Amino acid sequence: MRLIQFETTNGTRAVGVVSPEGIAQLNDVTSTRDLALEAIGRKQTIAERVAALGTGEIHDYDALLSSGRVLAPLDHPDAAHCVIAGTGLTHIGSAASRSKMHSATAEADEAELNDSMKMFKWGVDGGKPVDGAPGVQPEWFYKGDGSIVARPGAEFPVPDFADDEGEEPEVVGLYVIGDDGLPYRVGFAIGNEATDHVMEKKNYLYLAHAKLRHCSFGPELRVGELPSHVEGTVRIRRNGAVVWEKPFPTGEDNMSHSIANLEYHHFKYNQFLRPGDVHVQFLGTSVASFGDGIKTEDGDVFEIEIPEFGRPLINGTRRVQETLKMGSIQAL
Repeated sequence: MRLIQFETTNGTRAVGVVSPEGIAQLNDVTSTRDLALEAIGRKQTIAERVAALGTGEIHDYDALLSSGRVLAPLDHPDAAHCVIAGTGLTHIGSAASRSKMHSATAEADEAELNDSMKMFKWGVDGGKPVDGAPGVQPEWFYKGDGSIVARPGAEFPVPDFADDEGEEPEVVGLYVIGDDGLPYRVGFAIGNEATDHVMEKKNYLYLAHAKLRHCSFGPELRVGELPSHVEGTVRIRRNGAVVWEKPFPTGEDNMSHSIANLEYHHFKYNQFLRPGDVHVQFLGTSVASFGDGIKTEDGDVFEIEIPEFGRPLINGTRRVQETLKMGSIQAL
């Protein structure tokens, strides 16, 4: 089952089930978050709750997308209660991309590795525990709150101070915290965790700055477990022409960490267990155009598709003026 969130022609919000006929609007619920909280409260799965509610009007999917009315498939009415975070160096191929920014490789003796390659090796050795105990911690970063999410089809605002706007094609885990203070996974979606790779390359300690960029995920939320192997394709279009394209594998067969391990090390912090909050966790990638020497330009369009997730995620880019100028902060 795959779900989307969208706006109707009169501007109200709705949840829809993707079907061959179009988008079947779910009855009596206006957000995926509310759907999830209802399911948690009734001790039902998402699929069981959807079946109980039933569907009504059928909407044209292409029309929803072309009119910009498709929303991110999970959000919170207060953007400050939506936590966007991610993990890196989680895929077997991720060290190859990262090593293009560094001289050491994953095959060197650990004493000779730089910090990012050490962390990758730790993940390979201990990121998939089998005894029920937590495995090694992954690389983790905070990306922002719900205000930095661009809806599918929308443009990423790129701040003037940015050195780069590079795509990162990933799968994201989507979660809601129940009234019992426990996290519940609603499903997975395609994600683009756009990053300033030029800034990151200057010094790895700039990673936190480089991650504070807009992102996008969707348009569809896939309910259920993530297949152990999925393969997607990412491309960049410039003036309509493809200037770069590459396949990318994901799923646990291609990862150095299990999803359960990544989830544990995010939600082990009590500050992330506030009832009602939404969490979006980018699970990492193994490819990026920056690693292949591509320099993105204003107006480039990113496309990411994974067949098991339905429609592709498409976002453009545009430079914007920064809000704050040096010296504009006033003392009170």
